This record gives sequence, C-alpha cells and structure tokens, in this order.
Amino acid sequence: MARAVTLFTGQWADLPFEVICEKAAGFGYDGLELACWGDHFDVDQAARSDKYCKGRWEVLSDHGLSCYAISNHLVGQAICDLIDERHKSILPEDIWGDGEPEGVRKRAAKHMAKAAKACRRLMNHKPGRKKKDEFPAVVNGFTGSSVWHSIYAFPPTDQKYWDKGFKDFGKRFGPILNAFEKENVNFSLEVHPTEIAFDLVTAARAIKAVNGHKRFGFNYDPSHLGYQGVDYVKFVREFGDRIYHAHMKDVWWGHGDGSVGVFGGHTDFADPRRYWDFRSLGHGDIEFEDIIVALNDVGYWGPLSVEWEDSRMDREHGAMEACDFVRAIDFEPSKIAFDGQFDR
Repeated sequence: MARAVTLFTGQWADLPFEVICEKAAGFGYDGLELACWGDHFDVDQAARSDKYCKGRWEVLSDHGLSCYAISNHLVGQAICDLIDERHKSILPEDIWGDGEPEGVRKRAAKHMAKAAKACRRLMNHKPGRKKKDEFPAVVNGFTGSSVWHSIYAFPPTDQKYWDKGFKDFGKRFGPILNAFEKENVNFSLEVHPTEIAFDLVTAARAIKAVNGHKRFGFNYDPSHLGYQGVDYVKFVREFGDRIYHAHMKDVWWGHGDGSVGVFGGHTDFADPRRYWDFRSLGHGDIEFEDIIVALNDVGYWGPLSVEWEDSRMDREHGAMEACDFVRAIDFEPSKIAFDGQFDR
C-alpha cells in the first residue's frame, strides 16, 4: 500500500490538540507528526506518564489518526547555536532560564535526550503495536550550529575554524544519540540553513562528526535544498539509509524583482521582492515525482508528512489540497519486471 500521509502540527500549534486532530481528519490525513510545543505533545509529561501517552492515543484514535514521529525542532535549535535574544521567543521558560548561553545549550541537550524517552513511551502505547514495529520511533528536530554565522567566508575562514564547529556538534550530540540508542529511537535532523548540516557536503560531515552513529539520520525536506541550488533528489540517493522521516514541502525560486537574492535580503516571507519563498504543495518548483521514485528506490516506507507553509494561501485550504496532492503523486514500485512478460 502507499505510504501514510501525515500533517506536521508545528504550523498549527495555536490550535488545541483536539481541534487539530479534528481538522486533520477532516482534511483526509492518516495521522499527525506531533510538535513538542503548544499543547500537542509535552515531552516532560510523556517521559514520565503512561497515562499521558495513552491519552494522546485516545484522542488520535477517536479521530482515526495515527502518529509515527514527534518533532522537537525549537529546543533542538538551541543545542549548538550561539544563543541570543531570538531564542527566548521559541524556548520553554525552563530551557531559557536566565538566558546564559551555555546553560541554555546544556538544558536544551538534556531536553532532547528526554524527548527520546518520551517518544519511546508514546510509541509503546500505540494501538495495535507489534513486538517489532514496522517503523522505528523517530524524533525530528534541529541541531543549531556554532559556525552558521560564518557561512560566507569573510573574514577569511579556514577549514580548521569550521572543524571546530563540527567537533562542537559531535561533542554535544554524542551523548544525546547514546540516549536515543538506549530508547531504540532515531534522531532525524531536518537539513536546513542555520543547522550544522544544510546541504549534501555538510550532511556527510555531520555524520562523520558523530562517528557514523546509527541513530543520527535525516528528516528529508526538499524545500530547504532546492532554492539553494542543491540537488534534492541526489540527497535521497546519497543518504537513503539514513532518511528516517520525510517532509513534503514545496518552494519556488527564481522569482521576485531581482532586488533580493538567495540570502533573503532581510525581507519577510511573501514579500514580492524575494527570490524564493515556501509554497503550498504543487505550487512551487520541486519535482515531487522524482522524489517519490528516489524514495522507492532507496526503500523508504515511512510517512510522507506535509509541513504546510505558504504565506499567500489560507492554511486550511492549503492543508486539504496538500493531502490530496501527496496521495496523487505517491505510488508503490512495481513488483514485476515490465519486460518479463514478453516470453509468456
């Protein structure tokens, strides 16, 4: 059968959990990718309470929905970042604390490790769960980066400088990944500008920085690669065995009036001068059929999770349209050789 189509709730965190469940079911989704903010999924409660996890499943099941992953992007961003006042707006109060940067980073790291325990407890209560689940538990997220600010190599920047950033990432994420191993959970980095990995080369470098830890992989999202000029289909083929989750999100590029380039010009999304912008599925420049073929080729059978972002479109209209779009473009690979019938 075709892959499950889920909706990432991060862009819907202003709605109560029961409301987004009702809406997602009405839009036609099979399940949700639960954001660890708003009231959709509380890492602290889930890590310690079977009752809380059972309650999440009761609400999901009442609406005919499943769940394959949770997403801890906001806290994850603070683990390796150079912390400033912007982080305060995205972090829980207990993670921000007094705002002292290293304290913020350490508390964020502990929270991410706890997310593995929370995810495992949630999935252990999944209705109809088998002893060996078809898909392993997954926590999606960001890592932040201590060297993103040096993306343009001036003042002159040598490889030793960037090596320090990857070593810092490896040092901070090594213990986190060991915690994920203990819980039999995978961490999936959404490769993304501002993270330690933002293209194929840095993704490979990040894997090396954690010594190839098997729990470190990727939440594949083509939208963050395409507008950079990165081959987003090649990414699937290069890292197929480490794609633990997949976002379906569209983007267009080569638009605007020529006054803003790929770095964004400090403009807001939907500013007509922008060279690129996120679009609802099917309205951008991503070739999704090529992606489905590649995902089939590498054997990815996890969910296709719609991360809906389009400042130009009503989100409910867009979410419903996006669900239909993903179902239309997804397909199973052939179980026969098409030319194997000629001698029959």
